[in-house]
Amino acid sequence: MQVKYRKKYKVTTDSDHKKPLFANVLDRQFDVNGPDQAYVCDITYLWTRDGWLYLAVVIDRYSRKVVGWSIGSRMKTQLVCDALTMAVWQCRPTVGLIVHSDRGSQYASKSYRRLLETHGLTGV
Repeated sequence: MQVKYRKKYKVTTDSDHKKPLFANVLDRQFDVNGPDQAYVCDITYLWTRDGWLYLAVVIDRYSRKVVGWSIGSRMKTQLVCDALTMAVWQCRPTVGLIVHSDRGSQYASKSYRRLLETHGLTGV
């Protein structure tokens, strides 16, 4: 018999960066009246036999359904862009949809901001 030690929680959000941040428009008011009005995004990590994998998800606040996701071995900007692209492709949201995420560097990147702008989405 062996003891299985739990690893300490590791913070992966890098909010100490010089990139511009979105204003907090939602201000923790997450109630919405219908689908495709507000999405929330985040990244988590999963241990596998081959090492850590990172999972970016996009969830519709109304239905609480995962509408976009991406998985990869690196926590890069492309991971979150792919997840949001999947959500846009699947749901076809209208201009003005609010997309809420943490203040990590991936969500503050030029590529992610350009993706939001291209589809008329509002980052918060």
